Amino acid sequence: MSEQKFTIPTEMIDLPSKGLIYPKENPLSSGQVEMKYMTAKEEDILTNVNLLRQGLAIEKMLKSLIKSPINYEDLTLGDRNALLIAARVLAYGKDYSFSYKNPNTGEEEKVDVDLQTLQYKEVDWSIFNNIN
Repeated sequence: MSEQKFTIPTEMIDLPSKGLIYPKENPLSSGQVEMKYMTAKEEDILTNVNLLRQGLAIEKMLKSLIKSPINYEDLTLGDRNALLIAARVLAYGKDYSFSYKNPNTGEEEKVDVDLQTLQYKEVDWSIFNNIN
């Protein structure tokens, strides 16, 4: 009897930078990163008290999810944030609800957000032509 190997599905995530700010030889210059779907392993990372205290839980979780052969340290903050949102969508879905106290009215308000409709800040990409 042959042993079956379980393969966790992956998705290609588009980076907000479109890869334009990375040198051509860097795999991030493709503008995409392959990420796997979250498993119990990543859930354990996110709830690890020691990693949370050290402020490393999210970084470790993202490193575990990224399947592309990249150096995590090369990622810009904006691209890291996009990967974090993508990880949230892949793990728990696109809908995100939260409540906050409106500072103007003092009332508690509930907000429902579709994470897939978030817009990137517009950038003049022509200023990056000399990088690559």
